[in-house]
Amino acid sequence: MIVFNLHCADGHRFEGWFASARDFAAQRKRGLLSCPACGSSNVERGLSAPRLNMGAREPVREKTGVPSQVPAQIPAQKTPEMDGKDAFAVAQILYSRMLDEVLTKSEDVGNRFPDEARRIFYKQAEGRPIRGQATREEHDELVEEGIPVARLPVPSRDQLN
Repeated sequence: MIVFNLHCADGHRFEGWFASARDFAAQRKRGLLSCPACGSSNVERGLSAPRLNMGAREPVREKTGVPSQVPAQIPAQKTPEMDGKDAFAVAQILYSRMLDEVLTKSEDVGNRFPDEARRIFYKQAEGRPIRGQATREEHDELVEEGIPVARLPVPSRDQLN
């Protein structure tokens, strides 16, 4: 299951749980989605927290060949720089770390992003983490095809420290 942050044309925000990005796109196309507050069927995906696989270990398999139980949530590591900080400051620290991971562990393909994402998804190119630019329409087309992409607010190079 995947959880998307959604919003309607009137600005009401809510969550939706879907089997996949393709499932969301199909339900939206068929008009099956509606805002729980006002009933509007003009529903869009908003920003959602990404799940980045950055070297996570495979689950340990028991003798039965079945993965052992993994805790539902792994506690976050506390660091001295977060102690005593308000939630906004902690969010800035975490955003900075996430941005650093994305920028250092992905290839910038620029405005070729939609084409390269398709090539990777359809196994016509080597699988690797990429980032780049896509118009809203290009992004929506990728989602409708079931290609897992996420919009992330990444500042331009001249805005980075």
